[in-house]
Amino acid sequence: MNRTILVTGGAGFIGSCFIRQLFQDSTEVRVVNLDKLTYAATTLSTPNAPADRYQLVEGDIGDAQLVEALLEEHQPDWIVNFAAESHVDRSIDGPAAFVATNVVGTCNLLDRVYQWWRQRAEETQRDFRFLHVSTDEVYGSLGPTGLFREDTPYRPNSPYSASKAASDHFVRAYHHTFGLPVLTTNCSNNYGPYQFPEKLIPLVTLNAIAGKALPVYGDGSNVRDWLFVEDHCRAIQTVLQQGRVGEVYNVGGDNEQSNLQVVQTICDVVDELSGALPGGPRRNLITFVKDRPGHDRRYAIDFGKLHTELGWQPQLDFENGLRQTIAWYLENQAWVDAASSANYAGERLGHVADASRLSKS
Repeated sequence: MNRTILVTGGAGFIGSCFIRQLFQDSTEVRVVNLDKLTYAATTLSTPNAPADRYQLVEGDIGDAQLVEALLEEHQPDWIVNFAAESHVDRSIDGPAAFVATNVVGTCNLLDRVYQWWRQRAEETQRDFRFLHVSTDEVYGSLGPTGLFREDTPYRPNSPYSASKAASDHFVRAYHHTFGLPVLTTNCSNNYGPYQFPEKLIPLVTLNAIAGKALPVYGDGSNVRDWLFVEDHCRAIQTVLQQGRVGEVYNVGGDNEQSNLQVVQTICDVVDELSGALPGGPRRNLITFVKDRPGHDRRYAIDFGKLHTELGWQPQLDFENGLRQTIAWYLENQAWVDAASSANYAGERLGHVADASRLSKS
């Protein structure tokens, strides 16, 4: 893969996995990573790659001048947009930040990319791809049966999912109105190494290791389809390389689990890997807490289109993926300490470019 790829949000959980995977797969790919380096991003998750192949630029996708400068300087073949505020609870506390990044920021990114793309030669226009990474939460909530398909109507129920739904619509509009060659992926719940500790699996894992209470919303019966992050990133590469321009592809793990089942499995694996607590099994630490507002009951993805058209399917089952994830947290205390510290946001390691130099005056 002899390409230059601009990745936005590439210091976050999924974006950093995608970049690490790119470098594992190719000795020729070049990556420019534009990331705001907010609380849930860290350069400790990004690869230690040579400066001529990897550059991290601290900046916002809403900064039009910066985006223009990066496009002109690096002339990317592909763009993959991971940049997003993504935590539902935070969106309930402060929706405006989600509108600013997920809606306004994505719209700005699309517009700057379109203005740059339309000036390129016809051949390079055809080869270009803009892939937008989204979520199954835009579809709303399922009952006991059924699966989300690409043609499922959007019914977002949280400020987070509403902001992602809006960004999806803008991506679609830039293709149908302006011809920008876009692709969209809507994924189920991701898990794996390097995930910020506010999300369910790392939060419960770290609390279980420390012998702390394990909070579970409501009665714990809310169901999610769990997707190992490396499988997700492999799907994104597949869609970039083979997907039909203008299409949406759902990415799922074929691993439906209730929140309570997930927490109980984590307890059992931590007991096995690190030994039981003096007070008994870690399942005793499970504590049910008040449910969050508008909590969707069930998500489940039909990824048949991605499998039939492009041949992708998840490689890792949930039990083995969860075991690998828990083992990683047990073995990477330095990363956990950094992720839990007040200095987590704003670390300045690796090849960080000066955004002011790139912004036009």
